[in-house]
Amino acid sequence: MIKNDLFLKALKGETVERPPVWMMRQAGRYLPDFMKLKEKYDFFTRCRTPELATEITVMPIHQVGTDAAILFSDILVVPQAMNIEVEMRPGVGPWLPKPIRDRKTLDQVIVPDVYEELGYVYEAIKMTKQELNDEVPLIGFAGSPWTIFCYCVQGQGSKNFDKAKEFCFTEPEMAHELLQKITDTTIAYLKGKVEAGVDAVQVFDSWGGMLSPVDYQEFSWPYIQQIIDALKEDIPVIAFGKGCWFALDVMAKSGATALGVDWTCSPRNARYLTGGNITLQGNFDPSRLFSPPKDIKRMVHQMIDEFGKDRYIVNLGHGILPNIPVENAKAFVEAVKEYKA
Repeated sequence: MIKNDLFLKALKGETVERPPVWMMRQAGRYLPDFMKLKEKYDFFTRCRTPELATEITVMPIHQVGTDAAILFSDILVVPQAMNIEVEMRPGVGPWLPKPIRDRKTLDQVIVPDVYEELGYVYEAIKMTKQELNDEVPLIGFAGSPWTIFCYCVQGQGSKNFDKAKEFCFTEPEMAHELLQKITDTTIAYLKGKVEAGVDAVQVFDSWGGMLSPVDYQEFSWPYIQQIIDALKEDIPVIAFGKGCWFALDVMAKSGATALGVDWTCSPRNARYLTGGNITLQGNFDPSRLFSPPKDIKRMVHQMIDEFGKDRYIVNLGHGILPNIPVENAKAFVEAVKEYKA
């Protein structure tokens, strides 16, 4: 039994004294101990070495005190497993030397044996579960098929993913073929995580908001729905679409256990759009962690009041930024722990 099961209780919709709290990207970036490891090992070495991934995953539990751990990894290990070359370039971020933009490159993309190609992730989960010793739950994650697709076609990060969208609108059949390959791989990958012992999974649709509401229902949501359908009987599934408030009503009917909300949607609107009876997660603006700790605490208490303490998981509206002071991240977590309804 997990000693601190607040996160799991909130997912089930049970009454709690206070909501649970964790932060997207909490394992790394802003923690000094993470930066020391970053100087020693390159990005994908950290992802592929179970001992390092475990150490990084557990760090924020001991140093910041969150109510759940999220496995240190990256959404782009999935395309790597699919025979797509992915590098992490300093100052550039993800770099894919051979973007998928024609039939020839698409035919080279495989649906892999996830246990063979991504076994290191499953090892990291088993090791992390041992290290956590049932203190808090462990979350596994994957990128949404659309978000992975954006990188695979664009070849790098982008402000508008224009090449990815162009491919959808000029070669829709090939676009859907690639999206389906990513979906099939992601389902197998997440099922492997469930077997390895994670307590919940989250699907990150970081670039969903790049699409219009109509295009979102063609190129992103149906593939996330396939993932939810494949996993919901086995494990709680959290769906998070950045900039996708327009789809919250559809998401709420999907069978997902909880929905992530970004900071551009008010708690009241999020509750209204989702019908008021699904667990929501979010939605503090990550940049607001630059505010003085006393202001952070006040705003966090206000946010909990607006969402309501039940069926709610306190989080940021996207990943924590690299230059946030650790004491501010701690103030965010402490504010939740000090909350009195």
